[in-house]
Amino acid sequence: MAIWLTADSKVIVQGMTGSEGSKHTARMLAAGTNIVGGVNARKAGQSVDLGGRSLPVFGTVAEAMAETGADVSVVFVPPKFTKDAVVEAIDAEIGLCVVITEGVPVHDTTRMWDHAIEKGGRTRIIGPNCPGIASPGASNAGIIPADITTPGRIGLVSKSGTLTYQMMYELRDIGFSTCVGIGGDPVIGTTHIDALKAFQDDPDTEAIVMIGEIGGDAEERAAAYIEEHVSKPVVGYVAGFTAPEGKTMGHAGAIVSGSSGTAQAKKEALEKVGVRVGKTPTETAGLLREVLAAVPATAS
Repeated sequence: MAIWLTADSKVIVQGMTGSEGSKHTARMLAAGTNIVGGVNARKAGQSVDLGGRSLPVFGTVAEAMAETGADVSVVFVPPKFTKDAVVEAIDAEIGLCVVITEGVPVHDTTRMWDHAIEKGGRTRIIGPNCPGIASPGASNAGIIPADITTPGRIGLVSKSGTLTYQMMYELRDIGFSTCVGIGGDPVIGTTHIDALKAFQDDPDTEAIVMIGEIGGDAEERAAAYIEEHVSKPVVGYVAGFTAPEGKTMGHAGAIVSGSSGTAQAKKEALEKVGVRVGKTPTETAGLLREVLAAVPATAS
């Protein structure tokens, strides 16, 4: 089983005809993702040959959904057009919108999120500035490499794309139910807590890896949620122990200000509620192996 993205998901790509969109659409197809079309108003009515498939291009998300039954959109459009693309997907009430684009203005992301709430929260947004979501062996929506891991019983939620990939590779012998890269911008759609709740409710996810980083208080809030609501074992890693104060590191949201948002504070908050936190990604993978050894394997 998987969360949010399954083998039955029907995926469209907003920006499929662009260079990045077409490249990653071909990669998603190769991973077995059921891509049913793309969206580009200027090329509506055309088709694009990718990965041995002829994929139709629709003028709007609503048209694509009506014609194909799509329930997932992956957004590969330039930053200045991202807000409008996501608002269009929200207005069409698509179930999941995965926003890969980097460099989206925070004001635009805030408006996207507010619009989703105004529309009743019918559209889950993952991102922006994220690698996407992959349910190994079932579907892959985004830019996560499909050949670095296997289906299994671990759930992974991460702010960092590259650390998502490393953890998937480190634990490839055990495998993953779903891997979610939520992105590291100051404002994002899906949070650690959202993923923790979904993994807790998923009967085939037996342990969870949570990767955070400096900046903000998302990891501290996740720790409080784990204490109250998560009974499955959780291990964690926090990137940024050596980051200098006041300097943005990597992601736009990864900045330490005074005593707020430090890696040490996040580590302490997680350990206080029983989450074992590794000093490196490899050590974190080792901790997961230790805690999972005590959990009987039931995933099919």
